[in-house]
Amino acid sequence: MTQDWNISSAIQTYRTDRWGAGYFNINDQGEMEAYPEQDHQSISLPLVMKMAAERGIHSPCLIRFQNILRHRLRAINESFEKAISEIGYQGYYRGVFPIKVNQLREVVEETLDAGKPYHFGIEVGSKPELIIALALHEDPESLLICNGYKDRSFIELALSGVKLNKKTFIVLEKVDELDQIIDCAQRLKMKPILGVRLRLQTKGSGRWALSGGEGAKFGLSTSELMVVIEKLKSIGWEECLKLIHFHVGSQISDINQCAQAVKEGARYYAKLRKMGFQLEYVDIGGGAGIDYDGSRTSTDSSINYTIEEFSTSVVQSLYSICEDEKVPHPAIVSECGRALVAYHSVLVVEAFGTIQKSNGAMTEPGPDADKIVHQIYELSEHFDQENRRATLHQAQNLKEEASTRFGVGLLSLEDKAAVESGFWHLAAQFAEAFSPEESTLPEVIELKEQLGVQYVCNFSVFQSLIDYWALGQLFPICPIHHLNQAPNREASIADITCDSDGKIDHFIGEGAATRRIPLHQGVGAPYWIGFFLMGAYQDVMGDIHNLFGSVPEVHVFLDEDEPEGFYIEEIVPGHSIGDVLEDVQYQPIQLTRQLKKQVDEAIQSDLMRPNEGMALLHQYNEMMKKSTYLTLNGSDHQ
Repeated sequence: MTQDWNISSAIQTYRTDRWGAGYFNINDQGEMEAYPEQDHQSISLPLVMKMAAERGIHSPCLIRFQNILRHRLRAINESFEKAISEIGYQGYYRGVFPIKVNQLREVVEETLDAGKPYHFGIEVGSKPELIIALALHEDPESLLICNGYKDRSFIELALSGVKLNKKTFIVLEKVDELDQIIDCAQRLKMKPILGVRLRLQTKGSGRWALSGGEGAKFGLSTSELMVVIEKLKSIGWEECLKLIHFHVGSQISDINQCAQAVKEGARYYAKLRKMGFQLEYVDIGGGAGIDYDGSRTSTDSSINYTIEEFSTSVVQSLYSICEDEKVPHPAIVSECGRALVAYHSVLVVEAFGTIQKSNGAMTEPGPDADKIVHQIYELSEHFDQENRRATLHQAQNLKEEASTRFGVGLLSLEDKAAVESGFWHLAAQFAEAFSPEESTLPEVIELKEQLGVQYVCNFSVFQSLIDYWALGQLFPICPIHHLNQAPNREASIADITCDSDGKIDHFIGEGAATRRIPLHQGVGAPYWIGFFLMGAYQDVMGDIHNLFGSVPEVHVFLDEDEPEGFYIEEIVPGHSIGDVLEDVQYQPIQLTRQLKKQVDEAIQSDLMRPNEGMALLHQYNEMMKKSTYLTLNGSDHQ
């Protein structure tokens, strides 16, 4: 790394001014800070971690910035309101939070509380989500949208929402759902509020494009829509159909795809209005994305628009079709989940070790060492800068020869170790010696990959970064301190699971993903690394591979009256070992009984003293209460 390192270098290296979107950047002390209101009020992430440690919470830990969540909600609502005013649109905006994006109670409650001034509602897609929504949804002016496949009990529960004075829309995903709705509603002597989900021809863009288009899993084709229309007419339920809904995919990267989908959906709305259906709402679904990599392009991990541009595009597209068709402007509904909650949480993990091939200079071999050891030592001592590629090939041949001879018993373990150590020392010299032009050669790229350092961090990719593992989604990653110092290692990141997939080896870079991220060595412990934009999906989709459970959460609020400018409002413990054992059907009490039986037998057989046995049982029981993650630096927490 450059010797002229400064804060500007850090910002450029980690691209924080790009993906941070005004919510995150690096201060003059080299610390990552959050700016929850995108103004002068800031919160130091290392300071949050230190305050959490005083309360017994250590990394891995999820920091939730509740003010960011509130700011995002205001920004989305106000951007639609502004676009409606400027374009002269005659309808209004009603946002709903699709709670599949993050069903955690704290997130849903905070969203609904912040959304009260805007009559912000909820979207659900399952019976458990509907159970949550019926209890938390209290505003009769906000919407409760019921998507997803439905059975009779789902429909009956949704109909009860209407009786509770909630604007509860049952959105048809399949034609045969209508028969069940009719049966349930007639039995309850009431009429439902209905919506239909359309399967548009337009697809979204990016990694989730296949969730839209004609091959999409959900929604009605045009012919199926006509079947629904005729059935509603036949029973005199035309006035029940109030909403059309469509969804072209999550994380839409290209705004042109969004505009095209809205125009296509608006045509359906207009034609249905002209057929006599008094539709009031057009639900454009979710899909508003965020710029994970800061490139501001239509690539999978980015978007080529702002939330203001997104809102303007939606409103303008609806306006143009409605004016062309001469139909009333409907209320606009959106299900912006990712764009709402992604920014508000940061996962902080601690790096506690490294895995590397090269460990310093090769020592001179003794006289009894095999000749192959002397040969590779000579290559190291007399490194041929002019013929470095030939030297590399010679060293690779010696390494292969050593492996072959060891396999047939002609090389000692000590000599094989010396050859490998010498080779990787040479490889490190080679990697530094190649010019930028030569660095693009396949053999040089492969060598650098093999030489790469891995930082071992106390977390699970499968629990906390499921979209990276499953879909290759990139997340911004950056040390949260020491950023006023030049990083001195290029590394990938390994988690503590017993799985070779438990690693991060793709990071955001300039123009394309890179296989390494600059990190620090020798700055002391703890060394914290932050994973940013974690609020969408990661909290609720992680699994318990190796029985690593959820991490503790720290909820932070701005407060200028506090000396630090913020306070920790709530701490939510992560899963204990006992919690995850119960998740996989082990009862801690029963496990203790089974172990006690073995302890008693060991005591009776004089294999263990009684005090040792009781101490073991105490340790075993206490361990059940502790975190599933490693205890580092003397910390011990739940």
